[in-house]
Order: sequence, then structure tokens, then C-alpha cells
Amino acid sequence: MISKNLVLVSQSPRRRELMSLLRVPFKTASPVGDEILDASVSVYEQIECIARDKALSVLPDYKDSVLVGADTVIVFNGEILGKPKDEADAIRMLTLLSNQTHEVITGVCIATKDQQEVFSVKSKVKFYPLTEAEILDYVATKEPLDRAGAYSIQGGAALFIEYVDGDHFAIMGLPIGRVYQSLMKKEW
Repeated sequence: MISKNLVLVSQSPRRRELMSLLRVPFKTASPVGDEILDASVSVYEQIECIARDKALSVLPDYKDSVLVGADTVIVFNGEILGKPKDEADAIRMLTLLSNQTHEVITGVCIATKDQQEVFSVKSKVKFYPLTEAEILDYVATKEPLDRAGAYSIQGGAALFIEYVDGDHFAIMGLPIGRVYQSLMKKEW
């Protein structure tokens, strides 16, 4: 049970929308610092570390709050696909994902000044084969430019998804069912 203020450490509209499903009041705060991947550890450790860093980055300003930080990456053939650098990079990523299955890993950290729970959720997504025209049209919308793996499952890329194996909400950026279970089944 949450006995403190709840703070989502993210400016993502998708994560805010998902947090609102909890039907408890919460604030948002912008994470402080850069997202730095460390290739010397597993992708799970990397994404969990980023989620923890995000949550704890605002702890000095929210000492009596429950902080929720999250980050999502796409992994294809061992390559982490973050947000594309530009349109050419988005085209490259979507071309890689066409007619392929990839992993989406979302790391989450729920923290207070006294305790932390860190976990990650893995899902698999299979794309239909994409034509060059479909990729170019989608990139022209600019939607892929601010999304890990250059796509938004709840946006225009919904047309490209053949199937999902795992947590749809984790793919959107926050495994809200798991977050709910953690927040409500534990004393925060």
C-alpha cells in the first residue's frame, strides 16, 4: 500500500497515461542526468540501472515519496536499438525489424529513501514484412524519431505488428500491472 506521495519520474505521455490507470494521485518529475548504457553488463542490468538512476535522480527533492522510474529498449540480434539519431537511422531500424521478431525490455525501479524494488519485463514483438514505401511514409510522420526502436506500438506502427508475446503495456513503456502489484502488495 502506498502511504506516501507517488511520483512518476518521467515526462513520457505514454507512461503518464498508464500510471493514471492506478487511479491514485501522482505527480511527475523530470529525471536528472543522462541515460548511459554499460555494455559490460547484460541488457537487463543496463535497463534496470537506467530505471534506478532515473528514479533516484529526484530523491533529494522527493524524500518522502514513492518514486517510479522506467526505461525501455528494443533488442534485435543482440543490438540495442534506442531512439534513432535521425530519419536515416529510423529507416535502418525499421528495415531491420521488418518481418522479424525482436525483444522489448522495460526496466522499472520503485524506490523510497529506505527501499528499492528493481525489475525488468521482456516481451517479444513480430513485425509483418514492410515495404520501403511503408517505412518511408511512417518515418515521414516523425513519430519514430522519439521512440526506442523507431516505432510506437500504440501509434502508426500498430499496422505493422503481426503478434505480441508478453506485456503490451511494457512495450508501451510501463508494465502497469506489475507496477500495481508491487505498489499495492508491499508497504511503501
